Amino acid sequence: MRAGPILFLLLVGSALPASAGKTFCCLEENGSQACGDQLPPQCYGRAYREVSESGMTLRQVEAPLTAEQRALREAQARRKKEEERAALEERRKNQALLDTYDSEKDIDVMRDRVLSDLDAARKEALERYQKAVKRKQHLDNEAEFYKKKPMPQELSSEIKDNDLELSSQQAAVAARLKEMDAVRAKFAEERKRYLELVKSKGGARTGAQQAGP
Repeated sequence: MRAGPILFLLLVGSALPASAGKTFCCLEENGSQACGDQLPPQCYGRAYREVSESGMTLRQVEAPLTAEQRALREAQARRKKEEERAALEERRKNQALLDTYDSEKDIDVMRDRVLSDLDAARKEALERYQKAVKRKQHLDNEAEFYKKKPMPQELSSEIKDNDLELSSQQAAVAARLKEMDAVRAKFAEERKRYLELVKSKGGARTGAQQAGP
């Protein structure tokens, strides 16, 4: 069986030799002070201090932590470490932003470039969708001849493929529009943060200031 913390302190305390010129003091539960040239039994498991012959406190020793206190301290340490990690990541992102752009105009240029690529993809998908719509009209006209008789397998397959193409290109157009909205929001946030960082550093590296005569 493992000895409890108080029993351990009793055993250690009883083995401690008297320290010349030092006094060990602690406050008992009733508020009175217990002192001795070695740690008094009343101080086992309690906070105590070492005092010199002149009455100066040489060292403060905390009381052993309870299980709840240890858990709280560990949780606080984890939270502090997470906050430090988040702060470090924020500093890294801010520095990367400053390293990427020389001015707010650069941010606008990059945004417009990305939006242009996405819009080109949107237009391409829209063209394919419109072609599929025309193809559907043609296939629907052909299918009219087979209302009262079996439709050829080839025509049936073409109609299914066309329906899939319509759905696919319609989804592609919607996806590109959604991406464009996300890009606008992203660059708006980056622009805002960039200006805040430049302002905080006292160096307004804006396009207007960098522009030549």
